[in-house]
Amino acid sequence: MEPSWKALLPFFVVIPISIWTKQVIPGLFVGLLVGSYLMTPSLLGGLRTMLHYVVDNLMQTNNIRIIIFLYVFAGLVSMIKYTGGIKGFVHLVSQKVKSAKTAMLLTWMSTMVTFSDPDFRIVTVAPIMKALRKRLGLSSQQIGFAIEVTSNPVVALIPIATAFVGYMVSVIDKALDTAGIGAEPYIVYVRSIPFNFFSYAIIAVGLYYSFFVYSRQKQAAVNKERNEAPIRSWNERLALEMAEEQRPADHEPNKAQGEEGDAMQTCPRAYQRETPVKPWNLIVPLSIVLVLTLFLSWWDGRRGARTFWQAFLQSDALGAMLEALLFTVIVTVVFFLWQRFKLNDLLTHFVKGGNELISVILMLALIWALSAVAEDLGFSQYITGHVKQWIPSFFVAPILFLLGAVISYFIGSSWGTWGMLMPLGVTLASQSGTNILPVIGAVFASGTFGAFASPLSDNTVTLCTILDLPVMEYARTKLIPSLIAAGIAAVLFGATSFLLH
Repeated sequence: MEPSWKALLPFFVVIPISIWTKQVIPGLFVGLLVGSYLMTPSLLGGLRTMLHYVVDNLMQTNNIRIIIFLYVFAGLVSMIKYTGGIKGFVHLVSQKVKSAKTAMLLTWMSTMVTFSDPDFRIVTVAPIMKALRKRLGLSSQQIGFAIEVTSNPVVALIPIATAFVGYMVSVIDKALDTAGIGAEPYIVYVRSIPFNFFSYAIIAVGLYYSFFVYSRQKQAAVNKERNEAPIRSWNERLALEMAEEQRPADHEPNKAQGEEGDAMQTCPRAYQRETPVKPWNLIVPLSIVLVLTLFLSWWDGRRGARTFWQAFLQSDALGAMLEALLFTVIVTVVFFLWQRFKLNDLLTHFVKGGNELISVILMLALIWALSAVAEDLGFSQYITGHVKQWIPSFFVAPILFLLGAVISYFIGSSWGTWGMLMPLGVTLASQSGTNILPVIGAVFASGTFGAFASPLSDNTVTLCTILDLPVMEYARTKLIPSLIAAGIAAVLFGATSFLLH
């Protein structure tokens, strides 16, 4: 088809509908439908074309592997929950925490064993901190901020053994195909990690707020109660909340201890009251999948490689991760059967966990199909001849970051933002002669901003549910540090684009 401005219509439809509905899937569906009818403008022709693009892209080998990886990973996590892995880890760690400073250090350090998925991290760590907050004089918002700043922003930077890797590689792969760039998508992803400036900025800001700003707020809350000094902090509501939460712990210790026990038992999504306490049911599977992923990646790429890192980059990373995951599931099931869990219950929870990602798999299918139909409409050719002239090459990365940050804030989805903007960003960068790595980093950073800052983010909603926080109030308290980190990231994207041009 002769390229024209119509090639941009599917993407112009996706963004406003996604913002209006606050859901990515309706926007992607309508965008794909519009593109399909532009390809075959007849009553049934558009629907047939849409189904063709969806089925054709689902049948591609890499796409099938990504779907299997996501489903199996979610199923493994569900089995770990059922067998008491998360609950056991909660109880194990809570016994070691004796002070507020130790609790905050634990929150940050626990990232090393809960980095595989943001929601997994939240439902693992949040119950511990919820149970201990009154005894240690911590604020719910302080706890929530520390947990969330080490969830999505951290997971987006880890190139192995996470639920994000397969998806991030997938959107890069599709974007490279759209732009006609013959590069290995996983290697491109790894090399783009240093350019996810928002993740680094919000982690740095989070460290400052966790260990300096919040400690001053705690003292301000104490001063408020004693009428010794006025409150001088970035968020007065937080200081007042801390004063309120400390009072029951000081005057009703028995009641506080009872609430601590209840909190450990009734936390939603992590476990149920009858779940056993078995920390090794979390530690063993995660250790196996991590070690095996590293080994199989090295094994696959070892021929002709002089170093471990070179072998790692030469390997079929997605294949190695999928093989490691499948082996881990087999070993884990045997491990659980040895503990006398019933096979039927394990399979039921495995399928239940995998089914929770059906919406993500549907979103992936729509993204793949939308990218394909846009390419057939002449998207790349039109960008080459027109759009690249509108944006100076060294502005591509910062503009994409700011645009994506706005979109992701309103839809609350990092994955949706990445899927919508990555083909556009890589094509713009390629055709304007800009280095694609900062642009890819900018797209990932923009989605990470929304996943962290937006009140519509599933991470935020899950966290607030566990910690009994009002979602909108909590989202407002973290907006200031989010905007500080976003400002730092925008400046860094501009400077990097100018230097690498």
